Amino acid sequence: MTDYPRFTLNRSLVVLVPQQPFFEWIMAVDTDPVPTLTLEHVREDQSVFLVPDEVSTSPEAVLWVEQRWRAFFEFMLGEWFDESLWPEKLTLQQFRDWFTVQHHSMVFDMAPDTPVEHEDWEEEEDEGDAGLRHLH
Repeated sequence: MTDYPRFTLNRSLVVLVPQQPFFEWIMAVDTDPVPTLTLEHVREDQSVFLVPDEVSTSPEAVLWVEQRWRAFFEFMLGEWFDESLWPEKLTLQQFRDWFTVQHHSMVFDMAPDTPVEHEDWEEEEDEGDAGLRHLH
């Protein structure tokens, strides 16, 4: 196999880039804040979301994400703290202030000889590979 990008996936990709208000929330609710934590650190290892290939432009990606804003918002909050520390009320405007949607229309598979797998995070952990599916 060559290292040259050749194989694409039939998906687009979105990243929710945390903004200053999200960082300020983290620092405000953390009972034992890391003094050296910065917004740049929060942005270092972001979750990436594969979305339908029809989401092919940045405006389409923003619309697609905003139609599902609450699920995305709760996911991002849950990556940091349990629900007891979340803001009492979540709004679309707050989501827009806390995250920027970054869109990438081309997703290259640089390991085409390795099957793509789905892992269902809602399956019981003790089921082993029961929640794991090979896609090809």
